[in-house]
Amino acid sequence: MSAILDLYRRANRVPVVGRGAFSLAFALKAPYFLTIAPTVLDLRPNLARIRVRKWWGVHNHIGTVHAIAVCNGLEMAMGALAEATIPPHLRWLPKGMQVDYLALSDSTLVAIAETDPSDWTGPGEVAVRVRAERRDGVVVVQGVIRLHVSERRR
Repeated sequence: MSAILDLYRRANRVPVVGRGAFSLAFALKAPYFLTIAPTVLDLRPNLARIRVRKWWGVHNHIGTVHAIAVCNGLEMAMGALAEATIPPHLRWLPKGMQVDYLALSDSTLVAIAETDPSDWTGPGEVAVRVRAERRDGVVVVQGVIRLHVSERRR
């Protein structure tokens, strides 16, 4: 089990406080994540779910969650998934993101990242499927974040 996954599971033993502390600590690894007021809702190998709070700091000119804030949540979900999933002898770097904007982001969102276990067999490229859903379940953004996966230096 990865260190991040172990920490997440231990933090969740204290339901509200542990989840909040873990989410804050994870977001501090890349402080720009803090702009979306994230909460890690679920983290396990091949799946991460991050709440992206709708608040005035992420609004666009029409009062919905700005597209870049949504992408920030998707990238955080991808990073959490990658850290929880990647075998210890490998490392990852983001290579690119392609997303489609499908609907207005007019509520708090859940950013979801998913892979299959077979995606992590060795060096190469991993395509992480990402999507953001509104409270009513409508997918507002979906796409793929590609990762470059290589052997870890010894």
